[in-house]
Amino acid sequence: MIRRRDTSNTRHRCTGLCQAELLLTAAILGLIGALGWVHGSQALGQQAVEATTRLVLEGVQKARAEAERTGIPCAMALDERGWQESPQAAADPCRTALGPVAAGVAGPATRWRHNGPAAWRFTATGLVLDGGLVVVWAPGVALRRCVVMALPLGVLRHGVYGSDPEAALSSEACRPEAG
Repeated sequence: MIRRRDTSNTRHRCTGLCQAELLLTAAILGLIGALGWVHGSQALGQQAVEATTRLVLEGVQKARAEAERTGIPCAMALDERGWQESPQAAADPCRTALGPVAAGVAGPATRWRHNGPAAWRFTATGLVLDGGLVVVWAPGVALRRCVVMALPLGVLRHGVYGSDPEAALSSEACRPEAG
């Protein structure tokens, strides 16, 4: 009589997922997660650049409105902390416009440079006495925003900066966003 071997205990039989299937699933999930991380940080960086640009524009608009409302000329400075009182200006500070420019958005820290004066001055009627360009960007993010304050009326325009923000700034590189 021939005896059969008991095969119910073989090592190749698995219930649920086998080790190879688990490793493949983990690898695919890791790849999807890595792609999501890269795209997520780009989106956060772009959001930070957009928010910082809005805060730069808002500071100018608030200063202009304050000068018109009070009938008193005012001035402010843009430095690494944001809109600040200017120690070099003879005019009163534009108090409602002072504050940080860096948006409280997670992601890469935004940076900005400008070629404006040490003190941005506004007349009692809200006209701008000083013009310049502010460029906002974040390391590792392709988006670069710009704000141009043009003289003699202080017309503000903003757009996409098409040059290296670390090089000499030029308002010609500030182009309107493609519609």
